[in-house]
Formats: sequence, structure tokens, C-alpha cells
Amino acid sequence: MALPGSGLIRIGRSAAGVPRLPDPDCPGLAEQIAALPTPMLVIDGDGIVRDVNNAGEAMLNLGRGAIVGRDIAGMIGHPLTSMASDAPFAAYDLEIVLPGGRHQRVDLMIGPMADRAGWRVVTLHGLPPAHLLGRRGDRDGGALSAVGAAAVLAHEIKNPLSGIRGAAQLLEASVDDQARDLTRLICDEVDRVAALIDRMEGFTDTRRLELGPQNIHLLLGHAREVALQGFASGFTIREIYDPSLPPVLGHRDSLIQILINLIKNAVEAMQNNGNIVTLHTAYRHGVSVRLRGGDVKRSLPIEVCVIDEGPGAPVEIEDHLFEPFVTGKPTGSGLGLALVAKLVADQGGIIEYAREGTPPRTVFRLLLPRAGQA
Repeated sequence: MALPGSGLIRIGRSAAGVPRLPDPDCPGLAEQIAALPTPMLVIDGDGIVRDVNNAGEAMLNLGRGAIVGRDIAGMIGHPLTSMASDAPFAAYDLEIVLPGGRHQRVDLMIGPMADRAGWRVVTLHGLPPAHLLGRRGDRDGGALSAVGAAAVLAHEIKNPLSGIRGAAQLLEASVDDQARDLTRLICDEVDRVAALIDRMEGFTDTRRLELGPQNIHLLLGHAREVALQGFASGFTIREIYDPSLPPVLGHRDSLIQILINLIKNAVEAMQNNGNIVTLHTAYRHGVSVRLRGGDVKRSLPIEVCVIDEGPGAPVEIEDHLFEPFVTGKPTGSGLGLALVAKLVADQGGIIEYAREGTPPRTVFRLLLPRAGQA
């Protein structure tokens, strides 16, 4: 029996009085309802969650026992009890706050239950952040293709740069001190342009990475030591790890570069706005992506977060942070995070940016596959 305006099967009552999926009058549908890919919760007239399907557990990252009986406002950070209960309701591109302070944009649908006054079925259709679209290795279009085309000229540009630097060095030995400052300026600027080109060349490397089992905590420890001995000197880098994490499937050198870049980005973002970077790992159930060219899904249960106390990215560039030449830093090149996104995609993972917690902190979240997956 369909719910008016909801398109869902009517939810029945269990012997204990708590609704269970599905209606006992519709035998054989329990597995189908539980396996629906859309997160679905049932709330009563007071906004208390009475049931949840498997997809809902995955989105909330909690088991049914930790969800049922709690206020929906506390579960998704939105007071649904204030919405009309006698008619279907929809809200599009709504930002909710999931347990743990995770922000998620969703299309939210509410349908009333015909046989229980005030009870409603809530469905949440998750929307990917704009900066995740096209981040699964599609290098044939968009901004990354523009960078790739420009990088074709990198080798030819670096040749004359070497000649300019060499000529400046020869002049430095035969000019006075005032002119020597100018020759050093030439050398410094040549070195800066050459470094920029080196980073651009990283976008054009299409060779398949040799992936293997990696201990993510060892790689985090290595990146942390590199940072503390250099650009993060004077900062505190905290480690909050899940020691039970299985090995991640990845490329060692690329993962280290990703982590160092993210820590460096966090340190630069916190100038005069804090001095603590937090490295956090966890195992998340239910997160997966569809591989290109087929219907196969890859699970991404390994979560690695780099968290800082800085002010975050300007709102106008939040959805473009991982695009080349986009930066909120006065002296930034806009290539660091773009290269990180490229390397993460090469390993089958995704990266997210968010502002979470109270007070808000900046979170860059990596979601990576575990070793042993086909």
C-alpha cells in the first residue's frame, strides 16, 4: 500500500508497537525495503525516529539501535517537527548536519502516514558536493584538460629559463652590489616559474599507479615528521587514530605527497588563526563510488581527515577549491589542492572539503579503498 505523496510502501507495526519495515500485510518485501538505496526514516508526531532502513544507517554512520528513539532534529540538524504533518513536503538542496558534525546537502522528502496521525516517512537523497563532480579520473575535459594542454609546453619553456638563469649568474660575478641584487631577483623569479611548471607537469602524468597495501598510520607519521621538521615548525600536529584500521589500497609516494600537501595547506591557512593541526582516521561503513565504464561499485571505508583551526576558504570559491589556479591565499598558486585531487582520483578515492564542529574548523576528508578489494 503506497503512502500518499511518498511513493513508499506503507510501514506496518511490530509486536512491540514500534514500526518495522515492511507492512506485515505485504510479505516478502522486508529485504527489498531494507536494501533501498535511498536513506529512509520514520518519525512520530513528536519528531522521534521510530525506524530506519539500511541506507539511512549508512548515511548517519550509526546502527539502528543508536538511531531509533532519538529526536530527528538531533540526528540531521533540522527541526522537521515544525513542518506540516498533514501533507507531503519537499525541500531541495537543503544542508543538514549529521552525527559527528558532518555537513551534507540533500533533497529531503516527507510523506505522511495515512494510518497514524502525525507520523511521517522522511527520505534523504544525498547530493555530492560540487567540487566532487568529475573527480573520478575524467581527464578528458574541464579545467584539468586546460592544464594538461598548457603543460605540453613545459619542456620547451624550461629550456630558455635555464639559459636566462645561467646568464644572470654570469652577470652576477661582474657587476656591482646594486646590480647584483637585480641578478639575484632574476634567478629567484626563474626558479619560481620553473617550480610552478614542475607542479603543472604532475597533472599530465597518466601512467597507472602501482597500488598495494599501505599502513596509513605509518604514512601519516612520516608526513607529520616531515612537516614538523620544516614548514610546520612551531605548530602542534595531533594524532587521533583508529588503531584497528585495515591496510589502505594506495601508492605510497603519492599518499605521502597528498598528506604533506594537506598539512602544508592547513598550516598556511592558520597564520594568526590557531596553531593545531589534527590528523584523524576512522572506518566508515556504506561509502562507495561507481567505477567508470560500468556498474561496479568500489567501497571507500578508510577515512583520513586533516583538520585545522583556520577561517576556511572564502564562500565564493568553496565549490572550486580543487580546480587549478583557484586559491584564497594572496601568494598561492592554486595548484596544491588540484594536484591532491588528481592523485586521490588516481587511487580510486575522493576528497571532500567541509566546515564542521563548534567552533567551526576546516576539514579535508579523504575516503580511500581498503586493501584486498577486487
